[in-house]
Amino acid sequence: MSSRYRFSAPFVVRLVGVGVVLVAVVVLLLVVLGAVFSPRGAVGLGVVLLVALGLLLAVVAAGILARRATVVRFDETGYRVRLVRGAGVAQAEWRQVEDATTATVGGARCVVLRLRDGRSTTVPVGLLATRSEDFVEDLRSRLNQGHGYRRVG
Repeated sequence: MSSRYRFSAPFVVRLVGVGVVLVAVVVLLLVVLGAVFSPRGAVGLGVVLLVALGLLLAVVAAGILARRATVVRFDETGYRVRLVRGAGVAQAEWRQVEDATTATVGGARCVVLRLRDGRSTTVPVGLLATRSEDFVEDLRSRLNQGHGYRRVG
């Protein structure tokens, strides 16, 4: 049986906010360019359509991220991390994991999976739509099942 972890709602809201700001910047640039290079009145409808399309895209992206995008997946054989910039190793088998520990990276609470070959995977637990304690407990049990006791914490 696998475990799947998605982005937390506050993180998705921040991403949507960034998307709305980007849409606003693009609209502003296009309005300025339109005002300079097009006849009067031709800019209005285009701006309205662009704003509507940008906001629709932001809402659709938020829905996909909140409901469908799996960030971390655990199964019987290993783990996979997606959509996390700077996570390190994206996937590995449990037998490759040397140990797991918690750390603060850039002010964010993280779980760091250190692999036997010296590489690592860093998962910021604040991005996940679960309590960090539940995530660590699931990880601990997966590591124990994968190849005996491994320290987390």
